[in-house]
Amino acid sequence: MRVAFIGLGNMGNHMARHLLRAGHDVTVWNRTLAKADEHRAQGAKVAKSPGEAAREAEAVITMLADDAAVESAVLHPDGVVESLPENAVHISMSTISVALSRKLAEEHARRGHKYIAAPVFGRPEAAEAGKLFVVAAGDKATIERVNPLLEAMGQRVFVIGDKPEMANVVKLSGNFLIASVIESLGEAVALTRKYGVDPHQYIEFLTNSLFAAPVYKTYGGLIADEKYRPAGFKIRLGLKDLKLALAAAESVDAPLPVASMIRDHMLTAIARGMEDADWGATAKLAAENAGLK
Repeated sequence: MRVAFIGLGNMGNHMARHLLRAGHDVTVWNRTLAKADEHRAQGAKVAKSPGEAAREAEAVITMLADDAAVESAVLHPDGVVESLPENAVHISMSTISVALSRKLAEEHARRGHKYIAAPVFGRPEAAEAGKLFVVAAGDKATIERVNPLLEAMGQRVFVIGDKPEMANVVKLSGNFLIASVIESLGEAVALTRKYGVDPHQYIEFLTNSLFAAPVYKTYGGLIADEKYRPAGFKIRLGLKDLKLALAAAESVDAPLPVASMIRDHMLTAIARGMEDADWGATAKLAAENAGLK
C-alpha cells in the first residue's frame, strides 16, 4: 500500500520502519528533515511537506505531538486535507482532543476522504519492537481496509466503535489511568522508603504478586531506579494529555477529580524544572514532599 507517514518522533520513527519492513511503499515527512532522511536507506521517499507526502497516498498516518502539530500538518495550506486523493484514508494515531478528532472527520468527509482514529498504547521501546496496542474507531470497512498497516506496527488491534472520537477518548482515559498509577506508585514508594524498605525489593514484591501488569513493571522500575532521563514520554506531554482528558470529561459532565489533582502535581513538577523529564518523575515530587532526597 502507498503510505504517507507524517511525524518521526520517538514513536513514529519506529512505526514507519515497521511499515517499510512489511513491504509498503512509504513516503515520510518530518518537521526536522534530518530525521526523515534517515529512512531513505531503508527505501522510504522523503517529502518536503505533508501535502506532498499525501498527494499520491492510499493512506496517510499522522503521529504528532499535539493538536497544534496535527492541525498544522493536516488542515493548513499544503497540508494533508488539501492533497489527499479522494477515497484515501487518514489514520490519526496521535493523542489528540476529542474536539479535533471530530473536526478532522468533518473536514475529510467534505472532501470525499476516509478518516479513522487509531491511537496507540506503548512507549518507544514497544514501538521499536512492534508491540504497540492499537485502539481503532471509525467506519468498519475502512478499518478493515487499513488493518494490515495497523498490524504491521502493533501486536493487537482493538476496534472500539464506529465514531473516530471513541478511540481518542479511550486513549485519553488510558493515559489518565497510567498517570494515576504513576502517582499512586510514587506515593507508595515514598511511604515505604520512609520506613527503610528498599524500593527495588518493594517493586519486585508488587510486580510479582497482585500488581503484575506491564504498567506497574515499567514505571515501578523507573521509580525504583529514579531514572527519569532520557524521557520515554515527557512530563509536558503527560500534562497535555491530562488536560485533554479533563476537557473531554467536562464536555459530557463527567468529573475527574483525581485527574485534576495529578494535573496540578505535573504543573508543580514542571515549575521545579522537570519539564523534559519522563512523566514518571511525578514520583520524584512525591518523594520530595515526603522529605526524601
